[in-house]
Amino acid sequence: MRILILGGIGEAVALAKRLTPRHEVIYSIAGKGRCPDLACAVRVGGFGGIDGLTAFLRDNGIDLLLDATHPYAAQISRHAARAAERAQIPLWAYRRPSWQPEPGDDWRFAADWAGVRTALAPFRRPFFTIGLEPLQRLTEIPPSQHWLVRCLAAAPPQVANLTLLCATGPFHLDQELNLLRDFQIDVLVAKNSGGVAVEGKLVAARRLGIAVVMLERPALPEADCSFGDVE
Repeated sequence: MRILILGGIGEAVALAKRLTPRHEVIYSIAGKGRCPDLACAVRVGGFGGIDGLTAFLRDNGIDLLLDATHPYAAQISRHAARAAERAQIPLWAYRRPSWQPEPGDDWRFAADWAGVRTALAPFRRPFFTIGLEPLQRLTEIPPSQHWLVRCLAAAPPQVANLTLLCATGPFHLDQELNLLRDFQIDVLVAKNSGGVAVEGKLVAARRLGIAVVMLERPALPEADCSFGDVE
């Protein structure tokens, strides 16, 4: 069977390793993170939307499309569902289980950026771990706040009340505790990504009594088979 895996998270790499001995696997990654070392073929870059992905599936004789992208990569997941339907092949989807609040957590949920801004109103030093969007909203920083933004890579903007950290996880608990203390963070802004690679920030916030504004997951399309465990 020829399988195309749309990857980008650690579990996608694990799936590729498990499936490669028995199937012909192509692992696809958008190119924003590390390129994994795999025994199967690895494709880097986009497909050119639904039409491009559909053409790739047909031209390469793909029998199964496996969506193992990030829980917030909703556009890619939507494209995968449409392309699989057009190519008349099954779509399987790995849906990583979300984090759940634990005793001692102070989570405030936000459905979108407007909700995040509202939730941040009483705080002074937010720490953003939701990607590049805060850097597109720099004109919205209130005079009373100083933003700390961590993302994979970005050009440092010249803004007085912003600190930019370009870094790639995983981040250890001690690192997160020190960062929250050093920057006097009073609220963490996070996506409910799930997994263990970046969970340390939530544990650190819990230990230090820091509130969390949790950006809720987007709705994802149905798949022929959905699962939440790669074992």
